[in-house]
Amino acid sequence: MAEKISFNDALGIFNRPFFTLLYDAHTIHRNNFDEQLIQISTLLSLKTGGCSEDCAYCAQSAKNGRKAPKQPMISKDTVMEAAQKAKENGSSRFCMSMSGRSPSDEEFEYVCDVIKSVKSLGLETCVTLGFLSHDQVKKLKEAGLDYYNHNVDTSADFYQNIVTTRSIDDRLNTIEMVQNAGINVCSGGIIGMGETNEDRVKMLVMLANLPTPPLSVPINRLVKIPCTPLENVPDVDNFDFIRTIALARILMPTSYVRLSAGRDSMSEEMQALCFFAGANSMFSGDKLLTVPNAPLPQDITMMHKMNLKEAMCA
Repeated sequence: MAEKISFNDALGIFNRPFFTLLYDAHTIHRNNFDEQLIQISTLLSLKTGGCSEDCAYCAQSAKNGRKAPKQPMISKDTVMEAAQKAKENGSSRFCMSMSGRSPSDEEFEYVCDVIKSVKSLGLETCVTLGFLSHDQVKKLKEAGLDYYNHNVDTSADFYQNIVTTRSIDDRLNTIEMVQNAGINVCSGGIIGMGETNEDRVKMLVMLANLPTPPLSVPINRLVKIPCTPLENVPDVDNFDFIRTIALARILMPTSYVRLSAGRDSMSEEMQALCFFAGANSMFSGDKLLTVPNAPLPQDITMMHKMNLKEAMCA
């Protein structure tokens, strides 16, 4: 097992002179990845709205002021059409989300069936279903699931400011269960919810110090949704966001670091610095669950300017 990194050491890395930090992160990135390849994922919501959790950032929470319309599970044909389109547009991984604390038995069996069908297209699969039982984790493994997404969102210290219907230990226990079953974990957080840089560092240290760090680390920039508790928080500083990306790369050298929600508000130049600092994955598609995403033609143009290419399935 690799030696655990301390918070003080990680904070020292985060606070290095900006260009030194980026140079160090980029060097580590080049030692582990082809710097011209970007892994592309597409995210689809299987069931939206009506969630019993109280995540302060989310429009799907039934406890927030502005609620995303509750929608039933979409059909398998709709999923497969979206997956085929994602593959044609360069995605190597198809991610599926379902609102709610945990899936019902019927919903879970549907998801297992969909996983098998999406994999038959030659795509990697990732799902986020909330909390799972040991039996459900076993069935996901048998279905061939490649990744399970279960974000920690923020540091343990700041967590209760964002979510009160679950604990950070609940999240970590589910991650442990999934990893023990041999399923890759996708876990990251959201930057800009009112947390400090120290909280951002603590979150990444928590992930890096897992027995096996997540193979995929999504870093979201908060999308402030009207009528949610976080609609008026100050914007995160661009340089602090880029520093967070660089630290994620340094602490987790072989993980895919993904630019996730909030990318539509970033300039091409800012995204370029994030890619230089070690981000090597992003979501493609006009929408991420209930929030907008950078449109595909815009991404194609940006990648062409940076000489970036889509990575194939790992």
